[in-house]
Amino acid sequence: MLQPLLLERVLEAALSRGGEFAEIFVEDKNRAHFEMIGGRLENALGGREYGLGLRIVKGVNSFYAYTNETEESALIQFAKQLSAMAGSNDHQAAVKLSQRSYQPRHHFKILPETVSANEKTQWIRGLSARAAAYDPMIRQTVVTYMDEDQSVQIANSEGLLTQDRRVRTRTSVNCVAEHNGEMQSGGHNLGGLAGFELYEKVDPDALALKAAKIAVTMAKADHAPSGRLPVIIDNGFGGVIFHEACGHGLEAAFIAKGTSVYTGLLGEKIASDLVTAIDDGTIENGWGSGHVDDEGTPTQRNVLIENGMLKAYLVDRLSGKKLGMPSSGSGRRQSYKFAATSRMSNTFIAPGKSKLEDMISETDYGLYASSMGGGSVNPATGEFNFSVNEAYMIRGGKLAEPVKGATLIGAGSEILKKIDRVGDNLAYGYGMCGAASGSIPAIVGQPAIRVSEITVGGRNGGDAK
Repeated sequence: MLQPLLLERVLEAALSRGGEFAEIFVEDKNRAHFEMIGGRLENALGGREYGLGLRIVKGVNSFYAYTNETEESALIQFAKQLSAMAGSNDHQAAVKLSQRSYQPRHHFKILPETVSANEKTQWIRGLSARAAAYDPMIRQTVVTYMDEDQSVQIANSEGLLTQDRRVRTRTSVNCVAEHNGEMQSGGHNLGGLAGFELYEKVDPDALALKAAKIAVTMAKADHAPSGRLPVIIDNGFGGVIFHEACGHGLEAAFIAKGTSVYTGLLGEKIASDLVTAIDDGTIENGWGSGHVDDEGTPTQRNVLIENGMLKAYLVDRLSGKKLGMPSSGSGRRQSYKFAATSRMSNTFIAPGKSKLEDMISETDYGLYASSMGGGSVNPATGEFNFSVNEAYMIRGGKLAEPVKGATLIGAGSEILKKIDRVGDNLAYGYGMCGAASGSIPAIVGQPAIRVSEITVGGRNGGDAK
């Protein structure tokens, strides 16, 4: 990390042509990635990423550049060159940095650098073997492991100087099963703002076999019907629909541009009374957590929707300036090569009081989406199309046959209002979210929910009762 005096000089140089605000983001990150395909180690990557990003803000415009060179004269020249883009008038700026600390809430017990590559590969090799042995129908297994140890230093022309250390690990298991010439896949993953201790209490059979079970079950399943149906979406990664179809629309970068369906709706009813949605970057050792965001603002627990009412947006510094709102600790970026913008961290629907078994028993005919897959969404309208990895029909209030190929089609603003049950079984899924500031770790989560009616796309026409 850089000395405060050097950071002050660089910030002063960045404002030398009339910029109003300047920010430095220094990153030093070590990463490791292992991928095992069919029980064979196919990729083993590692390395260090080090550099500095500089942003200058003038009015509502921002100018961003990054460099790997951190020698003083080179940095001063770099800052002056960027400053020339922000203004043409010579300007004298004086910056005095003050260190700001926080009470640590995230603790790392077994740092990745202390665990050998052999131990990491043995971990995923065991998962691969377990998944492959689940059923003869399993044709392929792909198991990945990643870890990163990221130290960041953030300074700005308002005098802020702070730092954070984020240690993350994640394991993902994916399987492909074949039945009668047709392939189906299943996946499961685990991640956290934690070292290798994340796996101390993990049942490797549960982690590996869940992915294999989904693939085998869906390979043998009939195709899903299509039509308007009640749908129960189970907990955990089911929260990806809220994340994509609603969460992105609550990011201030879209609000400030007027390109979100939720622009101008603060204080208005946008969801069922049963829906409370939260983005919480303070969850202890949470996959998307940190002590501060990537602009140096302390992370917060932000209640976005409360009992159906839109209460807040996710705000970064620049979008907040445009909207006249303070930062909510939501400025995030993949690395020093990206300028921070408003992003989700750990986003979930809060638990309610219903039991999953009651939701099923109260549904005469519908679809139970046990595990969600990927999809697409338009942030401007909230319209989405998501695949269901594992699904079952509900008949007479009981789970019936598995079905494959189901998709859920609709708009976030419509679905939020049609949630008529919220379960008490909150769980999280661990994903990577890609957007303007790169790919970042993010929790998606929810308890089981029931949507009274949603369009289900499938191969079979009609309601196929």
